Amino acid sequence: MDKTFLPSVDNEKKRYLEHNNDIHDVQYQNFLRPIVEKVLTHQKPGDFGLDYGAGPGPVVEFLLKEKGYQILLFDPFFHPYPENLTKQYDYIILTEVVEHFHHPNLEFHKLKSLLKENGMLYILTHPYDDSISFDRWYYKNDQTHTFFYTKEAFEWIKEFYGFKRMEIENRIILFQL
Repeated sequence: MDKTFLPSVDNEKKRYLEHNNDIHDVQYQNFLRPIVEKVLTHQKPGDFGLDYGAGPGPVVEFLLKEKGYQILLFDPFFHPYPENLTKQYDYIILTEVVEHFHHPNLEFHKLKSLLKENGMLYILTHPYDDSISFDRWYYKNDQTHTFFYTKEAFEWIKEFYGFKRMEIENRIILFQL
């Protein structure tokens, strides 16, 4: 999105508060369960994680802590804990976050610096491809969605930031440092 159209901080927060992010909402838990299952498959309970952009109802944290996993939160609006951006993590989870980045380059640099060697980055977003009619695509209608990604963009991210491995499975993108 051209920077002249970027939403203001107040408008962004107002929009995010419209989301129903209740940690006890089974439908919301089920929506996020696939990325939680990826973490459970690739990480151990002793690994140290960060839910980056957790939102007002940190369901991922809730579901992982139920399984004995250690995970901290960071969200500039709802969990503004800058001390959590001074540590390094075995894994970082971003659910419905990367499409909100105003400065993707800065954000991916920051995320890479927060990962330990062999650390994993788990992303949940809706990649765009040519089979999607952009005019009718629901994902573009959220005015806080400022950046969309294609498979090629994720491949570029892998190479540019030096990730060893990348997987794309439906809406889940996994990078390993």
